[in-house]
Amino acid sequence: MTNQMNLLFATLADPTRRAVIERLVAGEAPIKELAAPHDMALPTFLRHVERLEEAGLVTTRKEGRQRIVSMTPEAFAPVEDWLTTQKRIWERRAGARGSHVQRRTP
Repeated sequence: MTNQMNLLFATLADPTRRAVIERLVAGEAPIKELAAPHDMALPTFLRHVERLEEAGLVTTRKEGRQRIVSMTPEAFAPVEDWLTTQKRIWERRAGARGSHVQRRTP
C-alpha cells in the first residue's frame, strides 16, 4: 500500500473527518457551518479540516471573511480502486470455497 493510501485511510479513520466528508457530499460549505454539529473548539475543528486538506480530500478557499470547504472527489479514486480489488479477491475466494463445499456435500 502506498504512503498516499495510508494517509487517506488514516485521515478517514476519524469520525469527525468522515462526518465532514459526508456533509460535503451535499455541496461546499463554510467552515463554521461544518463545525457547528461538532462539540469542539474551532481551532480543534480546523485541524481536522487541515488534515483532510493534507490528504487531498478537500480544498479550501477564502470568500470574503469565510473559508469555504469543497470536496475533491477524485482523491477517493485510490481507495475505491483498492477496495474494488480487495472485493474481487474475496468474492473469488468465497466462490471457490463455496464450490469446494458443494463438491464435498453428499
